[in-house]
Order: sequence, then C-alpha cells, then structure tokens
Amino acid sequence: MRIFGLVGLLLALVIVGLLVKKQFVGIAAPVLPTVQGAAAAAPTGTVRDQSQQIQQQIKQSLDSAVQQRPTPDDN
Repeated sequence: MRIFGLVGLLLALVIVGLLVKKQFVGIAAPVLPTVQGAAAAAPTGTVRDQSQQIQQQIKQSLDSAVQQRPTPDDN
C-alpha cells in the first residue's frame, strides 16, 4: 500500500512540474522596468561606455520622474 502512495505522490509532482514548465515556456522575456529611450538607442562602444550611457539614461529618467511628481502641501 505504501508503494501506491509513493507512486501517487511522484505522479502528482510530475504533473505539477509539467504545468509549471508549460507556464514558464509561454513567458518570452521577463517583465522588467524599461528606461525611456533605451530601446531606440542601442549602446555602442566598450563595456565602460555602455555602462556610463545606461547610468546617464537612468539618471535622466529619475530626474524627469522627480520633476513630474506633485509636491505635498505644507500645512
């Protein structure tokens, strides 16, 4: 009787594993926040240049987001 319980447990794990795999295969790319203009201008040059470009793009995005944020009322 114990063997049937073990086989049932293994069968359930296989089914769950296949369902999880099927769900993850449908996801083409992870959902990540995008930086404005990053897709339009692909970084070129050395790795250091690319890193600096990405840092500048992120800084510009954060600066624009802070400027657009409404200021709280000081009551």
